[in-house]
Amino acid sequence: MGGASSSSSAVQQALCCACVEQSTVAMQETCGRFDAALPPGCHFMPWCVGRRVAGRLSLRVQQLDVRCETKSKDNVFVYVVASVQYRALEDRAYDAFYRLSNAREQIQAYVFDVIRASVPNMNLDQVFEQKNEVAKAVEEELAKAMALYGYEIVQTLIVDVVPDEVVKRAMNEINAAARLRLAVAERAEAEKVQQVKRAEGEAEAKHLAGVGVARQRQAIVDGLRRFVPDEKSVMDMVLATQYFDTMREIGVASKAATVFVPHGPAAVHDVAAQVRDGVIQAASHHHHVPAGAGPSSR
Repeated sequence: MGGASSSSSAVQQALCCACVEQSTVAMQETCGRFDAALPPGCHFMPWCVGRRVAGRLSLRVQQLDVRCETKSKDNVFVYVVASVQYRALEDRAYDAFYRLSNAREQIQAYVFDVIRASVPNMNLDQVFEQKNEVAKAVEEELAKAMALYGYEIVQTLIVDVVPDEVVKRAMNEINAAARLRLAVAERAEAEKVQQVKRAEGEAEAKHLAGVGVARQRQAIVDGLRRFVPDEKSVMDMVLATQYFDTMREIGVASKAATVFVPHGPAAVHDVAAQVRDGVIQAASHHHHVPAGAGPSSR
């Protein structure tokens, strides 16, 4: 490739002509002195009078990626990757070719200077949030500096901010812990709602069960009163029914527990007698004790 180019240049020099490609200008010198910037096309170049092409300057937009290491305000080392798009101005071709020996190194130096001056004034979170401000600062400084050398800064982007690997891992762990706390709180709230709803359901069920039992007892009493005019017999029958229901519930709910309860018709009669005597004694005591009178103190 280089041999073919050299061969082509030799042929052009022998024919005293120079071909300039599209989007390129050629710097013509006469006896070592700049003469003109040649536009694209074929140009007469009599080498015998000391005229030659000193070099070519591309007018295309070029891109330079700069990776700069710096430190944030909260002492976190980060790599900031800036992408700079620039091009040489055709009407300033002399400055771009003769006044600057290496445009890429010059741009890189300015990018380093601006990034290392602005990022240390920000915390790490601010660096991520204010990437556009950093890019704007870099672009303004570059545009002002490179205009002196015939270059235009088309656009500057901060394409990446990469913290140190240890810091990145710590940030991920902090984020994961925060999300875990949120999940635990949501789960606890859900369990709380479930427990409240379960308690409300159990309370409603017990209330309805109590209402049903009361209605059942009332129905039994009403039925017995039709056929048994004796109140004592009705009470004994109700107590016997209550006794057997209680025994059944103990047997169902006690599971592994063992409960010793005296059982038999005599036990039912004794329970009925005890309840009846307690009711009679309470009524008698209430009848003989005057209102407001209490037990005498010695």
